[in-house]
Amino acid sequence: MRTGAPEVPATGVWAEVVGQPDAVGTLHAAADAARKQVRGEPVPPGAMTHAWLFTGPPGSGRSIAARALAAALECEDPSELGCGRCTACRTVLQGTHADVKLVVPEGLSISVAEMRALVQASARRPSTGQWRVVLIEDSDRLTEGAANALLKAVEEPPPRTVFLLCAPSDHPEDVSVTIRSRCRVVQLRTPLAGAIAEVLRERDGIDPQLAEWAAEVCGGHIGRARRLATDEQARERRESVLRIPLGLRRFSDVFTAASGLVKLAETEAVTANEERNETEREELKTAMGAGGTGKGTASATRGANAALKELEKRQKSRATRSQRDALDLALVDLAGFYRDVLVTRTGSGSALNHPDFARSSREAATEWTSESTLRRLEAVLECRTALNQNVKPLIAVEAMLATLFTG
Repeated sequence: MRTGAPEVPATGVWAEVVGQPDAVGTLHAAADAARKQVRGEPVPPGAMTHAWLFTGPPGSGRSIAARALAAALECEDPSELGCGRCTACRTVLQGTHADVKLVVPEGLSISVAEMRALVQASARRPSTGQWRVVLIEDSDRLTEGAANALLKAVEEPPPRTVFLLCAPSDHPEDVSVTIRSRCRVVQLRTPLAGAIAEVLRERDGIDPQLAEWAAEVCGGHIGRARRLATDEQARERRESVLRIPLGLRRFSDVFTAASGLVKLAETEAVTANEERNETEREELKTAMGAGGTGKGTASATRGANAALKELEKRQKSRATRSQRDALDLALVDLAGFYRDVLVTRTGSGSALNHPDFARSSREAATEWTSESTLRRLEAVLECRTALNQNVKPLIAVEAMLATLFTG
């Protein structure tokens, strides 16, 4: 990402991109070049490109920044790029713009069939806006076949099509080298706690003290800060996770804590998807003519049952991903706790990940050596790796907690 980009006021769609002034400047300049390009005006070489890769740690706002660029490209306001008020901006942010295709993987991967259909759609000219935009969240979930299908489109893009990819990093494990080499990379950073707290106060109307606390303990994840500040159950789940390290007093506690942690993730996944699942089922039944009478209803019922089975399959895949994501978030909290113990033992004075659990980290620092704390931290990281490799969650978590108990 180039530096020295002009500073852009935090208004319109850009107000959503928290704590990323350099990235906003780069994206705003690109949208301006794109508008000039549409009008046939000369633009500097490389000011606007057909493929972008947004990278950054979880919570840095990769998909939010990508949506802001998509909205700015389609914005109808002649005097402002990404005004946030016009129909185009609103529909892009809501995911309903006819020329902006959002790919949000609901399962553990993005299939080659899905990507081929997307590539075909991307070849069409824009129907209502100035650009056809393909925005792929979690592009690190592309299968090898899907990545190859996307590569062909990125190599020979249609003249008015832009690809926006989001991934944790530009490492080959996240994005293939061939795709990355054809993208302009925008690297986002972890937002500072002060910027997150300001957004929670000013935009969400959250009590200042609660906003400060949520910003401090969210690990730089804006979405999580908002959940912690507004959802008491989310705060309770976090506390139950952070009580685990000092709660392992007997070996039997390992199995109790493991089942509790996995069940916690399952409950969070059900809560997150329950309402959406029911809405999808009802909409599908209505579309398939449920409750109808007369000629042809038997055939329609068979078709509806088949469609429902396919929907249930997708919902199950989404639930699996949601559970893995919830469990991973708990592991990140645990890793932060052991990091706090090391900070406390060394007396480095660095800010704690969980300042509200400072007493617990001090107690642990007196009981454990630095070596045993590091072993515990490594066990948490190894558990995250195991889950990414599709190890059964309960097995992976039990193995981790056994090491957390023994040190």
